Amino acid sequence: MTQLSVAIVGGLHADARRAAVEALLAGVPGSVALHHDLSTAADGPDARVVRTVRDAAGLISTGETPLVNDCACCALREDLVPELERFADAGLTRLAVVELWDSVEPKAMAEVVAASGLRLTSVITAVDPALLLPYLGNGDDLADRGLAAAGTDQRTVADTFARQLEYAPILAVLDSAEADDEDRALLAQLHPTAQRVPIESQGAPPAPEGRAEPRDQPRRTRTPQRTTTPMAPPGSLLAAAFAGFDVDAAAAAQHPASALLPTDADEHGVTTLVWHRHRPFHPERLYAALEDLCCAAARSRGRFWLAERPDTLLHWDAAGGALCVESVGPWLASLPDAAWDMVPPVRRAAAALDWHPEHGDRCQHLVFTSPGLDRDGLERLLESCLLTDAEYAAGRAAWERLPRPFDTFLEV
Repeated sequence: MTQLSVAIVGGLHADARRAAVEALLAGVPGSVALHHDLSTAADGPDARVVRTVRDAAGLISTGETPLVNDCACCALREDLVPELERFADAGLTRLAVVELWDSVEPKAMAEVVAASGLRLTSVITAVDPALLLPYLGNGDDLADRGLAAAGTDQRTVADTFARQLEYAPILAVLDSAEADDEDRALLAQLHPTAQRVPIESQGAPPAPEGRAEPRDQPRRTRTPQRTTTPMAPPGSLLAAAFAGFDVDAAAAAQHPASALLPTDADEHGVTTLVWHRHRPFHPERLYAALEDLCCAAARSRGRFWLAERPDTLLHWDAAGGALCVESVGPWLASLPDAAWDMVPPVRRAAAALDWHPEHGDRCQHLVFTSPGLDRDGLERLLESCLLTDAEYAAGRAAWERLPRPFDTFLEV
């Protein structure tokens, strides 16, 4: 019996995503692709989510599932796992490729698949390098682009694409004639730890409606082969689909307290500035500088602290000219010693790297990546937002009396 492997392929770059899926179906005998079309998700509670299952030869089956709590992604979760379990129980399918709909983010789906006990072997985001900057700079709401996954979906194109890109450890990179060295440098700096594997455009896949009839099931009568993974050259997309995936490690790599942020870089006109300080920000000066800081780079992220709330670890997440600031709990230095045993080791390791004799793990660790980045001007602006020597010397009691303009972000 063949053990089923599950690979998730997502991304807002639809042509690149489809090319990656087609390459996997063509390269892995006995593979299938499952896709849930959420294009009607914002139509209200009567909307239906359409599921298609296909292989390299064409369409196998179609089905519909209703929205769950007016949430198309919830419907996807309820319908996806039983379908995957059916293929796993049959023991004839080597690889199930879960092709996510455009704006579905891979993190939630990866955690659903892993929690079900299925064998998740890869999470891949497909990318057209020529579209990187246009998507990172697009502050449109998904709803305005027909890409909302629910009627209440308030995400933007830019922040959704950034999360898709940065979560996946494998990037399937379309061989795009429009992409140049700047585009490829931007991709490398946005996610330097990712494995980048090339894909070629495969053309459009068979359409689920109007061009093919579903085949009857069950349908596979051949004798299962002994091996559960195909022979594939290292570094290829086929090898990446079976590489293995650790959901906990992926979550830790994205958590603001322990995120694996990019390092300083400067190549082909693209710059990444890593700005690291221990002195706290003055809340009013930082708040006044937000617009300039958000517009300074195509992408910025990291963790920071404000003088008036010294125990709160804050997350900085900006793309498309919009900024999200949120509290993600306390700094480790503010916790009693007894609580440290309940903190994951990866969080303690990250804190150790930033540890300061006076402030502990409290720090400014912000990363800005963009073509044409004004490194010197950005550093001067950030430095001007820190407490001055006199303000710093006044001490914590004085800091906590400073105005609190970030309450509007944090809904305090």
